[in-house]
Amino acid sequence: MPRITTPSHGTATERLECWRHAVSENLVPLEVLPRESTDFSASLHAVRVGQVQMSVISAAPHSIARTRRHIASDAPDFFQLTLQLTGQGVLTQLDRQARIGPGELVVYDTRRPFTYELDESHTGLVLMFPQAMLQLTGRDLARVTATPVPCHDGLGQVVLPLLRGLARQMEHLEARATPRLVDNVVDLIGTLLVEHADVARTTEADGSDRLTERVLVHMEQRLADPGLSPEGIAAAHRISRRYLYKLLAAQGYTVSGWIREQRLARCRRDLADPALDHLPVGAIGGRWGFADPAHFSHAFKAAYGMSPREARRAPR
Repeated sequence: MPRITTPSHGTATERLECWRHAVSENLVPLEVLPRESTDFSASLHAVRVGQVQMSVISAAPHSIARTRRHIASDAPDFFQLTLQLTGQGVLTQLDRQARIGPGELVVYDTRRPFTYELDESHTGLVLMFPQAMLQLTGRDLARVTATPVPCHDGLGQVVLPLLRGLARQMEHLEARATPRLVDNVVDLIGTLLVEHADVARTTEADGSDRLTERVLVHMEQRLADPGLSPEGIAAAHRISRRYLYKLLAAQGYTVSGWIREQRLARCRRDLADPALDHLPVGAIGGRWGFADPAHFSHAFKAAYGMSPREARRAPR
């Protein structure tokens, strides 16, 4: 199997096209989307053993996208696994978004569209194999697809060194590896994913209450941060924005509505505190994430029927 490196000559567009062709030929058809840098370079070393293809990929920042037009109706039933060796990536498939850092892995379905955004130079090990090799139930497979799988404890501490060793031994695998070896590797990965699915199943069994409580505590602790956003909240809890909205909707809130209500309640409390009379009204809003005094005043009056200045003058 080939070792491919983008040419050092030619334009960035030509090098990206070379890379798109290499990845599409050796993995699955997809698009390569450039980043701002014009100095793109990448390399791929692929080895096939039995039913498993293993590739070590090193590349400058870029993104890949597999869309519906890339997926034929008779597309093979393959899954891919990416172990992030260096750098970070963000995989998006269906309504899930998984941020993968060094020492974490993710599996995803090649029969469904996905994107993988790589905002920094990186190296990763990619395994591609028939879905049936994982021997997971459909429900457990759905639980683990496109979710980060950390390898810092449990069976992950066994799987991670093994996969790193495979990445280092690519030169020797084609000549020395046997189908039995890679079958055992995928079987071990499947066991790790079952362990991960058990955790997800327990979370489901407990309901979303615990996760909702963690999300609310997280938001409450960061109310003073003007940069508090659904994107950051979702990323901190490794969930999609869509799922975050669903959790808050079950409590009768939107994410922005909850944040606004809690911030305004704290501003009203501070305006009624004589110890804070020395602070301008705008500074009170700034203490709780309202960077624009005019916006703060408008939101406060809409909520309480009086301006912040009127609230400060009201009987305490």
